[in-house]
Amino acid sequence: MSTISKDGSQVIVKPGRDVVASMANEFRAELNSQIQESPAELVIDLAGVEMVDSVGIGVIIATHNSLDQKGGKLKVINIAEDIYGLFSTMRLDRHFSVVKAN
Repeated sequence: MSTISKDGSQVIVKPGRDVVASMANEFRAELNSQIQESPAELVIDLAGVEMVDSVGIGVIIATHNSLDQKGGKLKVINIAEDIYGLFSTMRLDRHFSVVKAN
């Protein structure tokens, strides 16, 4: 279960665990319920996440596509160095904001 907080028109979702196939359906459902409210910006905070597999990346890309259709923006923050490298290699940072952890 992710932690979800709202700050004006921004929604912040913190999965708090690895974004992998075993939790993907639950995570997808949580994100979709937030997208239905048409936030201006949806932030996925990956603090504490050490692994994102191909299914997890698919969930994030689908979230971006759904938000884009509704005029919203996706931002993924606090990404571990190796996950950031994967996102950059896949050029996901050209489609939505990707921010490394400090």
